[in-house]
Amino acid sequence: MNRKSLLPPGLYRIYMTLPVHVRRLTDRWVSKLRTSWMLIVLIVVSPAHADVADMVARVKPGVVGVGTFNPTGSPRGNLQGTGFAVLDGRYVVSCAHIFVKLLDSEKKETHAIFIGRDRQVTVRPATLIATDRARDLALLKIEGDPLPALKLGDSNPAREGWQLYFTGYPIGSVLGLNPSTHRAGLAAIIPIFTPLAAASQLNARTLKQAKEPFEVYELDAIAYPGNSGSPVWHPDTGEVLGVVNSVYVKGAKEAALSTPSGISYAIPVKYVRALLEQALPGAK
Repeated sequence: MNRKSLLPPGLYRIYMTLPVHVRRLTDRWVSKLRTSWMLIVLIVVSPAHADVADMVARVKPGVVGVGTFNPTGSPRGNLQGTGFAVLDGRYVVSCAHIFVKLLDSEKKETHAIFIGRDRQVTVRPATLIATDRARDLALLKIEGDPLPALKLGDSNPAREGWQLYFTGYPIGSVLGLNPSTHRAGLAAIIPIFTPLAAASQLNARTLKQAKEPFEVYELDAIAYPGNSGSPVWHPDTGEVLGVVNSVYVKGAKEAALSTPSGISYAIPVKYVRALLEQALPGAK
């Protein structure tokens, strides 16, 4: 290496008058010094990446259980899936298929969200205000104090190969209200509509999908029925990029629990934004 590129001319002349063994020691010292400064510069200019454990702690307070509450039932609360708070914390996004069954108004049954930890559970009434049945999304409005809202990200730049996470209640509240977080690689971004081999396979649902195809995320992770509605978030920002949907898991609920395929699906968050805009024009 040309030492003139490292030292000013005056210092270089002094350097060349030194004995050979001294110059060698100096070379080693300068090399170590340059390496140390390079490491410091790299640390300073490199983007900061949040620790995943810290991000989990930030995301969990905004994740809730969703289901129904019957004051005369046994049990009174029935947690059927997962949701997460958005906007000002008084709205919750989840999956529409969770709310298909009609409420028993005579028994004062209501939609509800479940918050808390372990066995310390609080049930809060919720109202279903909008659904997107085609993409299986639902929007609830809750009563009481706002929850810590999760920030919606931009799903358009999402790329296959990204490592994401989702947080929810895979087995409901069997072990108490304790959300679980799982890592999920974004395996593919695919259209939900797949061409059929024969006309006999056509039905109302497949015809609608053929007319209005949309994208879904294929995740290389296991999501159970209770994970429906779980937010899929980016580990660096905590922003929600999708909503786990167990409807696309083949087989019955029991089969999904006993022999999961290892592949799950999620609805990109751009469709959540569309639902919010439709239900709450001007909402940010």
